[in-house]
Amino acid sequence: MAPQSSSGAVAGSSGGVEGEGGGGILARLSSSFSESPVVYRGKKMASDAVSVAHKLLRSTGKAAWIAGTTFVILVVPLIIEMDREQQFNELELQQASLLGTAPLSVDGAPPTPK
Repeated sequence: MAPQSSSGAVAGSSGGVEGEGGGGILARLSSSFSESPVVYRGKKMASDAVSVAHKLLRSTGKAAWIAGTTFVILVVPLIIEMDREQQFNELELQQASLLGTAPLSVDGAPPTPK
């Protein structure tokens, strides 16, 4: 059973007749708020923002794929070649030290005597 106020009316009921005006105060306030031009513009702006974010995410994904593919095609072979050259130089240096000859300088010429 619902609590009653001192006047004998059930708590939560409106004082007026619900049939007039198409509903209670809360229903009228809610419908006028949802039909407000400010709410309409807010929903439209939110929808536009989501659309732009989606397009940005797609284009960013495409740019990331292009950058990654370019890195794999251009930079990785360069790194591998530089590593091979370094290993070759270390091997030459090791062989020169084992044979007792002076190691070559960076430009390929023998070092100058001191």
